[in-house]
Amino acid sequence: MNKVYNNRAWWLILPMLLLVAFTAIIPLMTVVNYSVQDVFDAHTRFFTGTEWFKQMLNDPALQAALVRQFAFSLTVLAIEVPLGIGIALIMPKKGWQASAMLILVTMPLLIPWNVVGSIWQIFTRGDIGLMGWGLRELGYGYNITANPVDAWATIILMDVWHWTPLIALLCFSGLRSIPDAYYQAARIDRASKWAIFRHIQLPKLTNVLVIGVLLRFMYSFKIYAEPFVLTGGGPGSSTTFLSQSLTTMAIGQQDLGPSAAFSLIYFLIILLVCWVFYTAIMNMQKDDKNKEG
Repeated sequence: MNKVYNNRAWWLILPMLLLVAFTAIIPLMTVVNYSVQDVFDAHTRFFTGTEWFKQMLNDPALQAALVRQFAFSLTVLAIEVPLGIGIALIMPKKGWQASAMLILVTMPLLIPWNVVGSIWQIFTRGDIGLMGWGLRELGYGYNITANPVDAWATIILMDVWHWTPLIALLCFSGLRSIPDAYYQAARIDRASKWAIFRHIQLPKLTNVLVIGVLLRFMYSFKIYAEPFVLTGGGPGSSTTFLSQSLTTMAIGQQDLGPSAAFSLIYFLIILLVCWVFYTAIMNMQKDDKNKEG
């Protein structure tokens, strides 16, 4: 009997395909078009090939911004992932305490990014901010507008406060999905808390950690609003990240060709690093399964 395939279901996803094409593919191809041209005005442009890409890759300012970006992203990941797991482990699992804790943990995620920068800008002021005033009263000359170390530490602390709840919520959901039978077997074997975490909880958190690490890397690697509002990229260019450099080039200087090439390089770096993270974590998961088998 010959099967008859009905392809009319494709019409159901056609609106979504059109939406994706309008919001992602068409703008991306526009950027690709600008990246190989020197644009003078709406009617005057010349083909430049890969000239803008070479110029961007050899730009010392952008190379320095790239180093700062990687340093920031790796630092916040190294802090937020273990901290988020720790918070998830100590959160109540049942009752009104669990609901109250979830609300408290989620609150920083509800604040818009530019408002986060404004909150911390006020918080760190030496005259009216609790943190800035407190550190100065303790004898430390805290000043994010003049001291790059203070600016970096504040931005990292701000990001940890803002985004660690995301990791904590993902890990909490992963821990809640573990059947009680695993814990009962561990109690029978008199396993320690570390053994339970290493052999039961951590393997079960691998999938949510993959999502959390990828989301946090992407968000941290394109961070813009918070440091721009808090420090403006200063002092000097010590907290100027790639997104701010790209915005200045594209909007402030109207260099459409170089900024388009820069944005494509930016996009490919994020894509490559996310692929490396994903591949490494999945290989670790396979190795653990093979050892268990």
